[in-house]
Amino acid sequence: MNTTSYSIITINTLGVVGTGAMGRGIAQIAAQAGLTVNLYDANPQAVAAARQYLQDTLAKLADKGKISAADAEGTLARVKPCAALEDLANSDMVVEAIVEKLEVKRDLVARLEAILREDAIIASNTSSLSITAIAVGAKHPGRVAGYHFFNPVPLMKVVEVIDGLSGDTAVGDALMALSRRMGHTPVRCKDMPGFIVNHAGRGMNIEGLKVAQEGVAGFADIDNIMREQAGFRMGPFELMDLTGLDVSHPVMESIYNQFYQEPRYRPSPITAIRAVGGLIGRKAGAGFYRYADGQKQVPAAAAVVPSARPSSVWVSHASERGHAMVTKLLGALGVTPEGGNKPSADALIIVTPLGLDATTSALQQGLDPARTVAIDTLLPFEATKRRTLMTTPATSAAARDAAHGLFASDGVPVTVIRDSAGFVAQRILCCIINIASDIAQQRIATPADIDLAVNLGLGYPKGPLALGDAVGSQLVLETLRNMEALTGDMRYRPSPWLWRRAGLGMSLLSTQA
Repeated sequence: MNTTSYSIITINTLGVVGTGAMGRGIAQIAAQAGLTVNLYDANPQAVAAARQYLQDTLAKLADKGKISAADAEGTLARVKPCAALEDLANSDMVVEAIVEKLEVKRDLVARLEAILREDAIIASNTSSLSITAIAVGAKHPGRVAGYHFFNPVPLMKVVEVIDGLSGDTAVGDALMALSRRMGHTPVRCKDMPGFIVNHAGRGMNIEGLKVAQEGVAGFADIDNIMREQAGFRMGPFELMDLTGLDVSHPVMESIYNQFYQEPRYRPSPITAIRAVGGLIGRKAGAGFYRYADGQKQVPAAAAVVPSARPSSVWVSHASERGHAMVTKLLGALGVTPEGGNKPSADALIIVTPLGLDATTSALQQGLDPARTVAIDTLLPFEATKRRTLMTTPATSAAARDAAHGLFASDGVPVTVIRDSAGFVAQRILCCIINIASDIAQQRIATPADIDLAVNLGLGYPKGPLALGDAVGSQLVLETLRNMEALTGDMRYRPSPWLWRRAGLGMSLLSTQA
């Protein structure tokens, strides 16, 4: 029985195994925080190259005035190249950043246990493997924990601390404290596939791919909508090009299979085919976009806004919220919509569905589909920089162009998409919020840590649960339920965390059971 106490651990000497981008980054922030770093790689040349890289990086920081020359020199002096794994014996903790293969990591743990003292921590920077599985076979599994940084480590100021089933709580506590000492924000989670960030990130990329696969809109249009209407820094296809499909597609497949084919995480053949074809993103010069010298080549300019305007406009009353929003917008555009419960014979018909498509809206309300155009009202118009319109397959070109011209007449860009359950922003936003809600429901992490991890790790405008509160959990729930009912796809089923809190009027950030 292991009686080792980890509650009094003080980490002053850190061993780093693996000198790739992640290992170098961890070594840098640790040495800058005053720790002695024992740096080892199975390839001796890689250790020398990593130390030279650190020397160059620190010199650049000093040249830019971000650190002093003395700090740069002192930091580098604390990085000790190691020729053999045994040279890590005096480490208070060792973090491995080696190849993502379970057996290789288990073998390293066994080798480290033969070298390190019993109370030294062994941490894994794995992004996809189970910490519990890595610790299997260890003599002291309580000291094995997950410590997942993000690339580039010095700039991405968040780190996931993962407790395996056999882990000692004090070990995780020590990693939390060490993270803060190194200037990073730690978030804590249970050992589950994708941990927090890679798990929560399924909503954006997976649903963006589904929208494209259905032919609703092109890659650039989807990205434009998510940036300018939903307020994200990047759309899903820009993000996947930055990460690279050689990284992101295997993660999609891994998380999907580790959750036993959970429909919310279903990958797309789009990325499978493009990855095989070498169109993996920025690093290859081509992905969903083309790149020259690392710079995205701007797609062809958008079509000129039509000059057509409708002779009259009627706005559906099916959603009083949507009716009020569109009526207010039309007033700002200098248009007074028709009154009454039915449109006149020549009026452009505007519907405002949440989670439904334009076709279903027209059929359910007995409207002429040739004159029907839907507008996305999930987000307030004044808070967005782009509007999205959606046509039925029967919408005439005249009605489409009149709606486009009208809603773009104040200079706000408009994207016209094909019919879809839930437009684009509705679908992706609600999936992001729903997946984060289910992470909270499974108690993988606290609501606060979920939002903190996603905000820092993925750069979303808000954490996904705060985003759900801002949009309105009842609107998110209505949208998801309508998408599930219309498509029959279980990927849209709402999480109990969401529907209970929406029904009770509680914040999605509430920790109450």
